[in-house]
Amino acid sequence: MAAIHTCNPATGEQLESYQVETEEEVFAKIETAHAAFLNWRQKSHEERAPYLRKIAEVLRANADRFAELMTREMGKLLRDGKMEVESCARIFEYTAEHGPEELADEDRRHSGGKKRGIVTYSPIGVIYSVQPWNFPVYQPVRVLAANLMVGNAVILKHASICTGSGLLLRDLCLEAGLPQGLFEVIIVGHDVSDKVIGHDLIRAVTMTGSDGAGSHIGELAAKNLKKTVLELGSNDAYLVLEDADIELAVKTCVQGRIFNNGETCVSAKRFIVTDAVYDAFVSAFVKQMKAITMGDPMMEDTQLGPLSSREQFDMIADQVKQSLDKGAKLLCGGDPEDGSGCYYPATVLADCKPGMPAYDDELFGPVASIIRAKDDEDAMKIANDSRYGLGGGIFTKDEKKAVRLAHDHFDTGMVRINSFGAADPNMPFGGVKNSGYGREHGGFGMKEFVNAKAIFLPS
Repeated sequence: MAAIHTCNPATGEQLESYQVETEEEVFAKIETAHAAFLNWRQKSHEERAPYLRKIAEVLRANADRFAELMTREMGKLLRDGKMEVESCARIFEYTAEHGPEELADEDRRHSGGKKRGIVTYSPIGVIYSVQPWNFPVYQPVRVLAANLMVGNAVILKHASICTGSGLLLRDLCLEAGLPQGLFEVIIVGHDVSDKVIGHDLIRAVTMTGSDGAGSHIGELAAKNLKKTVLELGSNDAYLVLEDADIELAVKTCVQGRIFNNGETCVSAKRFIVTDAVYDAFVSAFVKQMKAITMGDPMMEDTQLGPLSSREQFDMIADQVKQSLDKGAKLLCGGDPEDGSGCYYPATVLADCKPGMPAYDDELFGPVASIIRAKDDEDAMKIANDSRYGLGGGIFTKDEKKAVRLAHDHFDTGMVRINSFGAADPNMPFGGVKNSGYGREHGGFGMKEFVNAKAIFLPS
């Protein structure tokens, strides 16, 4: 029988082996999840909330254990892993607190306002969650918390390199008292995963990953008439406008580029800098990127750990090489040392233009692409010159101008002004164009996989 092997990207050490499950085993888990759903759906939102709060409590109690596992499986800085677990605990608590109100029945009028109606947000069944490796706990949790509150069950297919993290999350949910079967983890390849999408008891699919994978899953789900939510990454543009606070912009953009070892869908990736401040920004930005401390992700003073796998390392190295071959200028980094670890240094590419991976594609690692713009208007135009549209940022001292640009012109799902951050449970998360569709967080995620049911009363 085939097996999945996990590996420490910092050392090359093999960690664990996991047997790939058969189609029959996976389908049995789907049936178990559906049976659990039939009981869970009978509980009120208020009755479900304590389960979520208990999961948050158990996650916090196991934060050190979980963070260490994430670091070993995919190279996340240990301190970032602890922050991720805390973020997940807060998501469960937020959902427990706000879910009953968000999902409460709504009274409506119909027939010209003469008769009463009720809109109820009813659960639909088993949700298939396909998640990536870059946030091994957070990615599954933002789906799981919302759907448990709704009344659905969840089947998780996690990225193979963090199989252990997916199984630990399941075990901690069971420890917290979540009924058996409501959250199942399957260990499968793409062939069986495709069959899961077509299974009659799977009612919807949510996936985070590349736009290529999203296109495949979206097509297959549509063929089987299953609703989807797809979050497909981006090459987020951060605009440094003519009146930007350069010191703040540089500090924030460096943070935004190396956060989570540069492996974040909403990382700052393309830096579009106006002529007026170009030299000042680039000089200071390169200086700070050169000073980044790369090393053992277990150590507190490390700022940049390894990439998640040899495959990811090779992809970044190739994207940088292609960009340089097409005319990009290397300002720092780009020279990884040979060794067993997947360490890629903080890298800055300038003169990035259309046709280069550094301009067109998502660079999922600590590589910054700098693009010169003539002025503020040109910067905004360049930012939208992308097949992606997840997030982005604007640096300017004029907040009203920034809000106007974000509101009227930035073609993305999220915009940061004079700041960087990944996600917030009270704000919608998601994108447009090739960055996918649908929303998570902010109450929106709780209503993606519900039956908005209309009940018409006679009077």
